[in-house]
Amino acid sequence: MAEPDIMQDEINQYKDEKESVRNILGQIGGTGTAKKEKTVNIVFATLVFLFFSFDVMRHALHIQIDFMPELFSVEIALLLVSMKIIWMIHRQQKVEHFQFWILNTIEFQMNSTAVRIRKIEKMLEELKEESSTKQKKNGAERRN
Repeated sequence: MAEPDIMQDEINQYKDEKESVRNILGQIGGTGTAKKEKTVNIVFATLVFLFFSFDVMRHALHIQIDFMPELFSVEIALLLVSMKIIWMIHRQQKVEHFQFWILNTIEFQMNSTAVRIRKIEKMLEELKEESSTKQKKNGAERRN
């Protein structure tokens, strides 16, 4: 295989890897999910605040709220907080998985590069030996 073909294959492989990393970043939490996460956080915080304030109004201000049983709003708020924690744990696991994948890819590339370097070193040693034997032969022929 010619050197330009090898280089072109490596460039194509690099582009494919770059594209797959972009896709994975988008799935995990790239720029598109930042707005979504902010919106979800605001909705969760608002709902939890409202449910807790219903119960505070009921007990502190002695306001009767007929459509909701006593302490039901606290239970709902607690459920929402629990759901948020579970969601955050899930997101963290995705990030950790992505970090593991990146580190694994880096290790694979390092090992691949190390193998290439060993091959190059071996080829250089062989070339050195060949050139030294040629020089010895040329020196011996010149003496004769």
